[in-house]
Amino acid sequence: MIEDANELASAVRKAVETVVVTDVHTHLFPPSHGDLLLWGADEVLTYHYLVAELFTVAPRDLTYEKFWAMPKTAQADLVWEHLFLKRGALSEATRGAITTFNRLGLDVAGRDLDSIRKWFAEQKIDEYLPKVLELANIDYAVMTNGIFSAEQVDFWQRDLPVPECLKTALRIDPLFGDGWERVVGVMAEAGYAVKTEPDDKTFDEVRRFLVDYSARLKPVYFAASFGSQFAYGGDTAFTRLVDRAVVPAAVEAGVPFALMIGGRGGVNPGLRDAGVGVGVADVMALTRMLQRHPEGKFLVTMLSRVNQHELTVLARKFGHLHLFGCWWFCNNPSIIEEMTRQRLELLGTAFTCQHSDARVLDQLIYKWSHSRKIVADVLVDKYTDLFVAGWRPTEDEIARDVRAIFGGSFAEFLDK
Repeated sequence: MIEDANELASAVRKAVETVVVTDVHTHLFPPSHGDLLLWGADEVLTYHYLVAELFTVAPRDLTYEKFWAMPKTAQADLVWEHLFLKRGALSEATRGAITTFNRLGLDVAGRDLDSIRKWFAEQKIDEYLPKVLELANIDYAVMTNGIFSAEQVDFWQRDLPVPECLKTALRIDPLFGDGWERVVGVMAEAGYAVKTEPDDKTFDEVRRFLVDYSARLKPVYFAASFGSQFAYGGDTAFTRLVDRAVVPAAVEAGVPFALMIGGRGGVNPGLRDAGVGVGVADVMALTRMLQRHPEGKFLVTMLSRVNQHELTVLARKFGHLHLFGCWWFCNNPSIIEEMTRQRLELLGTAFTCQHSDARVLDQLIYKWSHSRKIVADVLVDKYTDLFVAGWRPTEDEIARDVRAIFGGSFAEFLDK
């Protein structure tokens, strides 16, 4: 047992620093999938977080059309000039790029982007991928695999190699909303008897399609993002699709259904991916889904800070709901700290504190480096409170609890 408060703080920080992390949601791909796997200096600098930030300070004559017509190197040059050289890199996204380059051993203080690019040009992706996961100390990362994307499906049909450190997730967003007619065509071409105007037979065929794809790709979960207008219940097409096809397929495949809720699309279309905003969603819609489907398992993260308290309380009421990560606009130190404290206080260790949401491989480095420090600070406070109350934890108990919120509780939830 640990009998000294300073020793306790050191033990907690060491446990967080050394814990092996499971990254439960990314947008990565295997190296065998070619250009789908984004990596390197220019991809880091043109990530949509930084593009949006660029346009808060860019000259008025830099239009969206001009920017998107530029080669990626020119786009990255603009980001570097305006966000790193002309201003302090104080935002989380800019600091993240600096942390990434620094952890890779590159001279960021020299401000020489050309030398950074030269280093990346010398890397081979099959060797670089495991190096990044080692730096981030990740056992595996869950990808995002669009089964209605012709390009992605082509790679999967060729049975190309996938390293063990990357696991699949079936991305099924096009089933919902405006993508329905297109996915009906995809499923019909694959031999499934589906109709544009869905009936019970169509829902059965959608379920069969998802189960069949699950047998092929062996996903960790099904996943879809929903806007802040997310609604469930009543006799709607969305509700029937969830009830008749998606949840039954997930149950049959033995996987959870992951919902990411709260984006507000089309806020600024000129920014493309960077133009999505955030809105407060209706947690009661999720509550109805949980009430109706006790047989299912649900992974959920929500985008608005406003939703976090109600969502965390909901996770206390339903054991088949698991909260994960600080998504997108919540992936900022002040909000990560607040959310982690709130979840620990309400859920103990029965949640997953973070996911990277990385679209660029290199982002794994900074997102986990930054998050570890924030979570360690919170845990030191919480263990100190416990210590003052008279409890004396052991180093093994601390390591157990730290692993729980960095992936262990996720593994337990999958096995439920």
